[in-house]
Amino acid sequence: MNESITFDRSHCPKCGYVLKWYDLIPLLSYIILRGKCRSCQTKISSQYPIIELLNGAAYLGIYLYLGLSWQTLIACFLFSALLVVFMIDLRYKIIPNGLVLFILLLGVIQTFLTRDYLSHIIGFFIVSGILILLSLMVKNGMGMGDIKLMAAAGLLLGWDQILLALMIGAILGSVIGISLIVIKVIKPREAIPFGPFLATGIMTAMLFGEPIINWYIGLVFR
Repeated sequence: MNESITFDRSHCPKCGYVLKWYDLIPLLSYIILRGKCRSCQTKISSQYPIIELLNGAAYLGIYLYLGLSWQTLIACFLFSALLVVFMIDLRYKIIPNGLVLFILLLGVIQTFLTRDYLSHIIGFFIVSGILILLSLMVKNGMGMGDIKLMAAAGLLLGWDQILLALMIGAILGSVIGISLIVIKVIKPREAIPFGPFLATGIMTAMLFGEPIINWYIGLVFR
């Protein structure tokens, strides 16, 4: 995969036809084109409308949960970016720098809007630092894409919620990884992409981080 999601225009992977704006209307364009490329008539994967539908449903859910606010806008943008991270890392085992930079930009905006500079700056370093140490201690322990993703997300979430995101991602990765080994889908030492689990943890922390942390504190110190 040698294409840039930041600079390369959307095109048909078969014939190279560059999609026009009217070919990029979510769901509607797929239905009008009957799931085929306008130029070569190659069948378009149903993955695209499914992801578009999921993205739209998530936007609606986030709006209903958070209401109309700048936080809703940031959460929607973050979901879209993490959804792409999830799919690309799952398929190609890479996390594009363009997506990391986009999340970093959201983090800068969030930091200035909340004015909680210390928490967000610590968030940038705390988990990414842990993952760098892990990558130095364990061979093939952590990819740089994961480290950069957590640094950018740490600036966005702050130190407490990015630690929660890491915990959620680690638990999910462990449970699903062990399950795949038990049912013999993968071999015991076979590497699986960690990005999808981190993305799930980040989004969960973004939406539900505060109540989860408050619940945990109340459970420990009651």
